This record gives sequence, structure tokens and C-alpha cells, in this order.
Amino acid sequence: MTLNIRIIAPDKIVWDAKAEEIILPSSTGQLGILTGHIPLLTALDIGVMRVRVKKEWKPVILLGGFAEIKDNDITILVNGAEEINEINLDETKIKLEEATKVLEEAKTSKEKIEATQILRKAKARLQAAIINSN
Repeated sequence: MTLNIRIIAPDKIVWDAKAEEIILPSSTGQLGILTGHIPLLTALDIGVMRVRVKKEWKPVILLGGFAEIKDNDITILVNGAEEINEINLDETKIKLEEATKVLEEAKTSKEKIEATQILRKAKARLQAAIINSN
């Protein structure tokens, strides 16, 4: 059996395919889903979702949202998502360093919150780049 996975962002359908397994970045930690999983609704954090399709793992960056699991159908509603086909590991490391500097230099609460979000996205991209390079 397979899982039917659909990722929906505000501007497009990011993913609509079948897979054998999925690992979600839930707000309480990594959440693995196989066929036959009990019904579940969970909040998602900024992070890397990993999908196993034909024995190959594919990373997708999720920018927060919710996932509903029911009858081997997984519907994921996200604020944004990025499929990773090719990503430059060195460039990603530089972006992470830049995001870290922005957070260190943030002065107001608003600047700190925005910088933290940028840093979390940069960390997710680096994680996806590492997964994609293996």
C-alpha cells in the first residue's frame, strides 16, 4: 500500500503524489507516517519533510502549517514549501551564516522575531541540502 500525499501552499499545489513513507517536522518533533497510520491532525514547524518514493528519500522544506492523516491520505496545508531538486551546499552555509548575523544584530522584538524565522528557514535549507547530497 501507499500513502497519498498532497501539499497545498497558498499559491499552488506543491506535491500531489504517492509515497511509501513520510517524516514530518511536527511542532513536537519528527513524526514518521506509514500506511495504516491512525487518524491524526498535527501542527507542523518550519523544517524538512522527507518522503520515501520508490526507496529514494526526497526532501521538501515546509514553512509551518498543519497535516491531516486519515485513511492513508495525508493533506498538508502550509504557509509555504520548497521542493529541493538541486541545492548548493556551500551557498546554503553562507546564507545560514548571514541569517545568524542578522539575528545577532537585531535590536527590536519585531526584528528578532523576523530574524529568527529567517534563521530557521536557513537551517531547514541546510538540512535539506545535506539530505539531498547523500
